[in-house]
Amino acid sequence: MAKAHILVVDDETAERITLGEVLRLEGYHVSLAASGEEALVLIQEGPPLDLAVLDLRLPGIDGLKVLDALHQNRPEAVAILITGYGTLDTAIQAMRKGAYDYLLKPCPVEKILGTVRRGLSELAGDRRRRLLVERLQDTVQELLDTAGETSAPSVVAEERFLQVGNAIVDRAKHLVTLDDRQLELTPTEFRLLECLMQRVDEVCTPQELVRCAQGYEADAWGARSIIRVHIRRLRSKLEPVPEHPRYILNVRGVGYRFASNSDQ
Repeated sequence: MAKAHILVVDDETAERITLGEVLRLEGYHVSLAASGEEALVLIQEGPPLDLAVLDLRLPGIDGLKVLDALHQNRPEAVAILITGYGTLDTAIQAMRKGAYDYLLKPCPVEKILGTVRRGLSELAGDRRRRLLVERLQDTVQELLDTAGETSAPSVVAEERFLQVGNAIVDRAKHLVTLDDRQLELTPTEFRLLECLMQRVDEVCTPQELVRCAQGYEADAWGARSIIRVHIRRLRSKLEPVPEHPRYILNVRGVGYRFASNSDQ
């Protein structure tokens, strides 16, 4: 089978050339673009593309417009986005428009390669399934045998991201960012924050939070003791001034809520 043709779009010369050389050593055909304008020419006039590694922050024509052009000219092509925390919102928009995945800068080359391999594997699976569908009458059993070869992403784009103001939860990556900084949360803190943000501006009782975040029932007294500890730790990582919280607010005698208007 022919090797994939990959487009690398990055205005930083060293990163563009380095990634291009690594991909060529892996056996892929590679085209390089230093700007959105160059990328559009290659997309429209160059050989058919299978995958693009695209820096969202580009001078002139930005990464989203390049992504739109890629989808128009090569709908099945896989798009992998490279983004800094400052463009994470844009990356989420792109994911909702059909991009395959995003990676945060700085990103090791090996991690990019792993994502490229997975994306091309899914592309190959999609093409194989389409071929089988076209031959459905003669290959029904083959279609059933191969339907599970390439699993779909565990979380679709619309369900993957949870955003309230500047707080963004990426369920697939177990990643939380706030004001463009990454929060280092434990699994329990992550689930607790997710539970609160799912019910933004609603009051959650400690018992509800134990049930949602930890998956078991607790009596009212025990739940208050458990959640109080986790809320304190979560605030120490989330709140600018933990003693005067802006995001996770107490509702005296009832529970906690995540405030949509954190500027109060």
